[in-house]
Amino acid sequence: MALSSTNLATALTMLKSLLDASADSKNRTVAATTCLELLHNSNRRISLADESLPRGKTKDARAWLSAALAYTYDCWNSLKYANDTKQVGETMSFLDSLSTLNSNALSMAFNYDAFGNDTASWKPPTTERDGFWGTIGSGYGSRPVTEFPDKSNADVTVCKGEESGCLKTVQEAVNKAPDNVNGGEGKRFVIYIKEGVYKETVRVPLEKGNVVFLGDGMGKTVITGSANVGVAGMTTYNSATVAVLGDGFMAKDLTIENTAGPDAHQAVAFRLDSDLSIIENCEFLGNQDTLYAHSLRQFYKSCHIEGNVDFIFGNSASVFQDCQILVRPRQVKPEKGENNAVTAHGRTDPAQATGFVFQNCLINGTEEYMALYHSKPTVHKNFLGRPWKMYSRTVFLQCQLEVLVTPQGWMPWDGDFALKTLYYGEFENSGPGSDLSQRVPWSSKIPAEHVLTYSAQNFIQGDDWIPSSQLSSAQGDKNN
Repeated sequence: MALSSTNLATALTMLKSLLDASADSKNRTVAATTCLELLHNSNRRISLADESLPRGKTKDARAWLSAALAYTYDCWNSLKYANDTKQVGETMSFLDSLSTLNSNALSMAFNYDAFGNDTASWKPPTTERDGFWGTIGSGYGSRPVTEFPDKSNADVTVCKGEESGCLKTVQEAVNKAPDNVNGGEGKRFVIYIKEGVYKETVRVPLEKGNVVFLGDGMGKTVITGSANVGVAGMTTYNSATVAVLGDGFMAKDLTIENTAGPDAHQAVAFRLDSDLSIIENCEFLGNQDTLYAHSLRQFYKSCHIEGNVDFIFGNSASVFQDCQILVRPRQVKPEKGENNAVTAHGRTDPAQATGFVFQNCLINGTEEYMALYHSKPTVHKNFLGRPWKMYSRTVFLQCQLEVLVTPQGWMPWDGDFALKTLYYGEFENSGPGSDLSQRVPWSSKIPAEHVLTYSAQNFIQGDDWIPSSQLSSAQGDKNN
């Protein structure tokens, strides 16, 4: 990891130089700026992992190294679309070597987690497809587990009216939060966002940990934007109406939306890069790429998510419990039909401790979409997911899958890409879309003895930071 840190410092210097040389190119400027943000976050995660491993916190180390690798990859990928100078090419080549170093460090953390000091058993990382399920564990009991604070205890209030002492934008409120980069520990900064529609772009930076958004309810407190990749210089990463980097983020009782239409392509409503983040009773509305669950450990409880193309995507370790997930109409001419994918998980390395887990969720369509579906069901195809990256991992446990889910269940990305390395699993789902008899051969029925692998307690060490009242339905994992 020391070598990764040293090379990361070199990469940051190269990117600053690239940014200084890119005044004549908007695309290069955007790519280099995004890269700097990603690599600063990567530097933070590598430092945390380096501190945690000697204390035996291998689950934490794996989570942070998984994110560091994801950020380096995403930085390289953003430059790929602005690779028009020798300097960009040289920077990309260096980032490629940095990714290899990060992958090696992650592989060692993976093996230490699985085999401890028995180095004779260490081997290249394997996955469920290879029959490797890892050990069942939980957190370390070292973090404060906090219930959602009450609105009456808010540090600042945001409103649309003329109330005294009331801020007018959510971003103003975020800016008031103290710098607290150690997001998982310490006092929370509570922002009460009163009922109203807030048309703005909101960013919670890395240094502002423990920020809490409390609204007046889904559809009442609404943060809205319309940025999309159809706008010159805009990227998927930057299109988010709300984006959060600071750890320990919590949100409850609000709506975040991106109103760009279905023909606008990628248009993110919410991007989350906050470790140990809890989102409850929130609504995310969009079309393509609604929810960018980008990295680290995330927990969604009783949320409502709408979209059509890959509308839950990213490379995080996220657990969704008791959520409503609805497909929206997509085509300008819907009678022509479409292929929709609910998820597109982006794991690039078999050692990354990432994946999407859906537990006791409903997969259905909006009322408008279902009217279109029933009018001509053979042309409207909806899949649980498709593999955005080589080691994509997504599972559905005890979910209600409605009739719109195609019998094949899962969709290829491009030919046979990732079909031998992904893991797509199902366990005890119900509803007309849950029949496994026609599922694609590269998906799996999760063995009952391994279902606990995907409990919130094990997969994201949830009992270490999620209130037990929210984890209650996770105990259903044990009813095998």
